[in-house]
Amino acid sequence: MKTNFNEQENFFINSNKFLSVKEASQWATKYQNKHVSSANITYLINYGRIKKFEHFGKTYISLAELENYYKIKTAMYKNVYDDKLKQNLNWELSFNKYTEAQTTKHVHRLHPYKGKFIPQLVEYFLDSHIDNFKQEVFFNKGDIILDPFSGSGTTMSQSCELGLNAIGVDVSAFNALIANVKIAKYNILNVASEISHLTKMLEAYRENCAILKFEEELMIELSKFNNTYFPSPEYKYKLKNNEINELDFASKKEKEFLQIFYALVKKYGIKIKQDANKTFLDKWFCVQVRGEIEFLYKQILKIENENTRKILCVVLSRVMRSCRATSHADLGTLIEPINQTYYCQKHGKICKPIFSIIKHWKIYTQDTLKRIVEFDKLRTNTNQICLVGDSRNINLIKEVEIQDPNFARLLNLKKIAGIFSSPPYVGMIDYHEQHAYAYDLFKFERNDNFEIGPLFAGKGKTARQNYIEGISMVLNNCKKYLCENYNIFLVANDKYNLYPTIAQKSNLKIVNQFHRPVLNRTEKDKGAYSETIFHLRQN
Repeated sequence: MKTNFNEQENFFINSNKFLSVKEASQWATKYQNKHVSSANITYLINYGRIKKFEHFGKTYISLAELENYYKIKTAMYKNVYDDKLKQNLNWELSFNKYTEAQTTKHVHRLHPYKGKFIPQLVEYFLDSHIDNFKQEVFFNKGDIILDPFSGSGTTMSQSCELGLNAIGVDVSAFNALIANVKIAKYNILNVASEISHLTKMLEAYRENCAILKFEEELMIELSKFNNTYFPSPEYKYKLKNNEINELDFASKKEKEFLQIFYALVKKYGIKIKQDANKTFLDKWFCVQVRGEIEFLYKQILKIENENTRKILCVVLSRVMRSCRATSHADLGTLIEPINQTYYCQKHGKICKPIFSIIKHWKIYTQDTLKRIVEFDKLRTNTNQICLVGDSRNINLIKEVEIQDPNFARLLNLKKIAGIFSSPPYVGMIDYHEQHAYAYDLFKFERNDNFEIGPLFAGKGKTARQNYIEGISMVLNNCKKYLCENYNIFLVANDKYNLYPTIAQKSNLKIVNQFHRPVLNRTEKDKGAYSETIFHLRQN
């Protein structure tokens, strides 16, 4: 019987060119010339990109279908990007050979942040040892780099890894917190101990809550309902091939399950929505989640070690972002609070709001521990600091001296070798608003009106002119702290052709432009998109 099983299985695989998940991972790695994990293949199956076949209880996929998927994906990138963007694209700078785990390595994924560039882009221009397709070395170990639009601190983190000193400046207090947390040195045992203590306290806080039994029964009902009407991955594969009218079917089933949901709410006497609706915390978190957040924050504030306290605040902020009362498809663009079960287009099934932060807290604390340990092995003995301020007029020497006198002495001695930064784009992001939950909880002062090119100001003629003036003022102010023969690199999607004027107003010349295709974007708009890295020098 056992021999017969192997004979049938071998016939199935060999005659139809089917691969197991592991074999598909190995094949795709060779085909793509980058690591494709078994989890990546499973993702393609679960999200209906390729069809799942079962044989004797094992999962297989068609080699022909997998190859076709990658051919279409590759052709789309090359043809669509080259045709639509009509630029001389540098495909080496797409960094497409890197996996997501590599582009979000170590501390770069401590907290979500819209509009950040990947660390490999920073490495290319800052690392003096990358010379396989770079013709010039711009910076050397020990140099000081400035990022006047620090954001989440990617330039600072990579400088620390590469043996460079770095100063970041950001008008947002929360951005500066994220950046400084990334490059801080930690007592790992203290961080781990405080995490364990806080987790136990949070579990005790939740112990007698009625919502625990409510959610337990809700999950059982959801599982039965989804297995019946939205089986995975068959349902998603049918959607992909237009075999189901998603709008009609999903709407009908969503209404059916709502009856079960509200029956459970009544059974357990659950209060979901908060009474107040004035602040972000009022509107976007259910009653239980809001209570857990505030309880945990109070406990974090009692931690004596400053660096431990700060990084756990950032972890809590990351948890808050994931636990907002919104659908899984709208985490980046909040529309309306979700306070009941709903059909989730992202997962292709009925999903529920989040009623507790405990799951995310446990996942993110362990992930954070792993990342700071990893970074600690790579960091160099260099100086990095992010200042809260307006780069149009900040006195860098004075502010660094207040925060770190030793670094200030180095700054006076060496001066700054250059700038690597990604200024905000015109009318794209409200940088304070994307972290409104953190500003509400931490009581940070908001400086929305000091943002350059914010979303709320639009993209019209006046907004563009204000943007030109703002970026030019930043460059003119920062030039005072640069050494001779400096290099400035600014990453921008300059669709309005503003940077030639900015260069002129800053008495700089654009000596080179690198057009980079941006692949694997997280935004919903997956159209062809590129960035230009402007290389500027003294005029």
